[in-house]
Amino acid sequence: MNAPPAYATAPPPGTAPPPGTARFRPALLVALLAMLGALLLAAPSPAVAAEADAAGDTATASETEAEPEWGVIPRIVDADGEGVEGAVVELRQNGRALDETVTDERGIGATLDAGGEGEFVVVVDTSAIDASFDGGDRFGFTVTLGEANTLPVQRVLADLGQTANDGIPTEGGGSRSSSASGVSLGQVLQQLVSGLNLGLILAVATLGLSLVFGTMGLTNFAHGETVTFGALIGFLCSIVFGLPLVVAGLVAMAAGAAFGWAQDAALWRPMRRRRVALVPMMIASIGLAMFLRFGYFAIFGSNTKRVTTETIPAVTLGPVVMPASAYVSMAIALVAISVTGVWLMRSRMGRAARAVAANRDLAAATGVDVDRTIRLVWVLSGALTALAGVLLALLNDVSYDMGFKALLLMFAAMILGGPGTAKGALAGALLVGVLTEVLVLWLPSDMKYVGALAVLILVLMVRPSGIFGRAERIG
Repeated sequence: MNAPPAYATAPPPGTAPPPGTARFRPALLVALLAMLGALLLAAPSPAVAAEADAAGDTATASETEAEPEWGVIPRIVDADGEGVEGAVVELRQNGRALDETVTDERGIGATLDAGGEGEFVVVVDTSAIDASFDGGDRFGFTVTLGEANTLPVQRVLADLGQTANDGIPTEGGGSRSSSASGVSLGQVLQQLVSGLNLGLILAVATLGLSLVFGTMGLTNFAHGETVTFGALIGFLCSIVFGLPLVVAGLVAMAAGAAFGWAQDAALWRPMRRRRVALVPMMIASIGLAMFLRFGYFAIFGSNTKRVTTETIPAVTLGPVVMPASAYVSMAIALVAISVTGVWLMRSRMGRAARAVAANRDLAAATGVDVDRTIRLVWVLSGALTALAGVLLALLNDVSYDMGFKALLLMFAAMILGGPGTAKGALAGALLVGVLTEVLVLWLPSDMKYVGALAVLILVLMVRPSGIFGRAERIG
C-alpha cells in the first residue's frame, strides 16, 4: 500500500517542530474539553427549570405542559387532503387508553403522550362529526416508536378514504394504505413538501461533511455530534438565556465555527503533521463522536427539548399544512447553500479549497497554503453544521443523540450525490429527504429509510462515484 501523501505543511523527517508547538497542542486539547465544560456550566439546573416552569403559570395549560418525550402527533384529512375538524383521536396500548385529543380546523391534534417506546394503536373516531371513513366511523392503525425509528415523536396521517375497521388494525396495518388507490394527491403533496424541508436541512449538514471529506479525505463520524452541538447551543441561547431564536441561531453558527476550528487545531492538524493515515483518523473520529455524545447525555439527559417556546402558526397552501418555521427553514437553507456555492466558485479561498480537493500536492506546488485552507474548511463546516442543527431542532426538537440518528442520512446523501462535491451534497440530500418522507405513504413508518438506501445502492451500482462525483483511476 502506498503511503498517504504528505501535506504541504508537514515538516521534513527529523526536523524539530516550530518553537512553542509542543506546548500549544495540550492547550488546544484543554480548549476543546473546555467547550464541553462550558455546556455543563450553561446547562439549566433543576432549580432553574422549576423557576422557568413557575414563570409560565399565567400562560394557558397547553402552553405550560411539557412536550412528551415519546408520542404521536395525528392529522386527519378527507379525500381531498383538507383537514377534518372535531375527530377524536385516542392512543392505546394493550387495550388500555393512554391519551386522547380532538383535531382542530387543520385536522391536527395535540401530541399524544405514549410514555415510552413500543407498539401503539391510534384510533380515530368521527362519530361526533358529519364525516366518516369508508363504511364506518372508527379506524385504527398501529404505530411503533423506537427501534428502527429515528424520531421519538412521530407525525401520522390518516384520511377518510380508508376503510373503517372499528378501531382494530388489520395485520401489518398502518396509517397508510398499501395500495396506490388509497393515497390521495393531497397526501403526496404534503409528504413531498415535508421531504423538501428535511432534504434542504440535510443538505446544509451534508455540505459541511462533504467539504471536510473533499479537502482531507476524512470520513468524519463525529460530524453528527456537531449537528447536536449547534442544536444545544440554540437551545441554551433561546430557552435558558431568553435570546430571540434568530440571535440564538447566529450564536450557534459562531460557536459551531469555533468548535470546528478547535477540532482541527487540537486533533486533526497534529495528526496531519505526523502523517497519520486516514483509517486511524477515521477511528479517532468514532472515539470523538462517542465522547461528545455521552458528554451531551451526561449534561442534558435523554429528554427531548424544544428550541423555542413560541407558538408557531401553521401555513396552509392547498392540501399542504406546514408550520411557518418549515418554510423559513427552507429559505435559510437555500441561502446558506447558495452563499457557500458562490464562495467556492468566486472567492480566492474557495478556489483554493477546490484546488486542494482536486489535487493536494499540485495545489501546494502552486503556492496554496494547504494547512490554512483546511483550517478554514473546518471553520466553515462547523458553522454550516451548527446551523443545520438549529434547523433540525425546529423540525424534530433537541435530543442528545439527534445528530447521531441523522448521520446515516448525511452519509447516504454525500455518497449518493458524489463525495466531496457541493452540488452532489445538495442533490443527494434532496433525494434522500424526499424519498424518506414520500415512501411512508406505501411503507410502514419504521421502514421509511429503506427506499432511500435502496436507491443509493442502485445508483452506486450504475455510477460508483455518485451523481456528480468524478471517476478516479486506481493503481
